[in-house]
Amino acid sequence: MKIMIGIAVIISFFIVSWVTPWVISYMKNLGVVVKDQHKENKPLIPISGGLAVFFGIFFGIMSVIFIQTFYYHSVSMVIELFAFSLSLFAITFVGFFDDMLIRKDKESSFGLKQWQKPLMTVIAAVPLMVVNAGQSLMYIPFLGVVDVGLLYTFLFIPIGVIGASNMVNLLGGFNGLETSLGIIYIGSLSVYAYAVDSQIAAIIGFVTVLALLSFLYFNWTPAKIFPGDSLTYLLGGVLASMAILGNIEKAALIVSIPFFIEIILKLRGKLKKQSYGKIVDGRIYSLYNKIYSLPHFFTIKGRYTEKQVVFFVCFIELVFCSGLLLI
Repeated sequence: MKIMIGIAVIISFFIVSWVTPWVISYMKNLGVVVKDQHKENKPLIPISGGLAVFFGIFFGIMSVIFIQTFYYHSVSMVIELFAFSLSLFAITFVGFFDDMLIRKDKESSFGLKQWQKPLMTVIAAVPLMVVNAGQSLMYIPFLGVVDVGLLYTFLFIPIGVIGASNMVNLLGGFNGLETSLGIIYIGSLSVYAYAVDSQIAAIIGFVTVLALLSFLYFNWTPAKIFPGDSLTYLLGGVLASMAILGNIEKAALIVSIPFFIEIILKLRGKLKKQSYGKIVDGRIYSLYNKIYSLPHFFTIKGRYTEKQVVFFVCFIELVFCSGLLLI
């Protein structure tokens, strides 16, 4: 397994490093660009970098299937990995479609309406449902391990995919933030999956983390490309798929706690408040007098730079991820 993961993550890393410059050029030519709100001159930056990450993950997973088929002569995990790949393609496509809806002033992407997002992202749950992914025995907070039967396939899988993709999509707006957070929570979940011998979740996780590490070079401040909803939806899909296919729902819930907090804060602002702020003398100031997002804790008084805000939010995620050591 170690050799197989090693080959897959190398392929994933280099595919992203090769594809991302092409995606940058392509999106610029299409005019799929938005203003970088945290730079003094607000340069136009291409979005939808999640496409490059998708290609890295896709070819990394295909390499695993190839090794399983032609070297080990085994179909173990093959059906589940194909289902994951199809699910990932569907949810990345939804995110890309969302990214294409750019405001005329290039201030941001206005994207799909709130009621449209669950309807669109449920498509990504279908591949996992038709292969009866996961086990009906699942951990439910305050109830423990419960056998939910077919409810798992027809209710909890779509809820998991819809919830995770839209949840991850709420927190972003800073150079490198979405990518760095993904490295932390997907990476932590991958190590946990490997430790509990959940092979398929570990494979998916490690391949994703290396793709993100490659993409971070282009996304770190000053960003050459933004991740867009194509990446945030993708990461939510990966998170849900790891939980479902690896039967590690409890661990996935723990690493998702910062996003649950973000949901509460965003609901306080009726899902209309932005996470990003305005830049003054290199410091980021919140657009609001109240806190409607995790980054607002660090931008409301304008004391910190963009890099510092990203580090602080990532540290919060890392603290909650350390909770995996307790289970």
